[in-house]
Amino acid sequence: MKIQDLMSTQVESILPTATLRRAAQKMSQLNIGSLPIISDEGTLLGIITDRDISCFAIAMGHEPNSTEVQKVMTKEVFTCFEDQDIRNAASLMEDKHIRRLAVLNHDNSVVGFLSVDDLAHCSHELAGAVLEAATPVH
Repeated sequence: MKIQDLMSTQVESILPTATLRRAAQKMSQLNIGSLPIISDEGTLLGIITDRDISCFAIAMGHEPNSTEVQKVMTKEVFTCFEDQDIRNAASLMEDKHIRRLAVLNHDNSVVGFLSVDDLAHCSHELAGAVLEAATPVH
């Protein structure tokens, strides 16, 4: 099965100059846990997660009303291509200990996201392996 058959295609994004508060509001309104940071030109610059905002930015004293997401975003975003097999994506997610991948077309434009929840729709085995690898040990 190809990634394009499972991925979420409704990609919401945010500009790098948006505040942490705006990102948190948008995630809350859309009931999502992450937002890609996209430049005005459409280039993928990074990603910010609800965990980045709550556990890192706020805990470190960043003011949510004035701190721009580009100050705390994760710049290394792992990606895959929409026409790849889901096993390749699951393997990458497992290797990198992550729960989501940005999905690109061959023009390097973001066309979707693949999450561990998406994987679970077709393979509990793949999703379980990703979850096991991505879950922090306390």
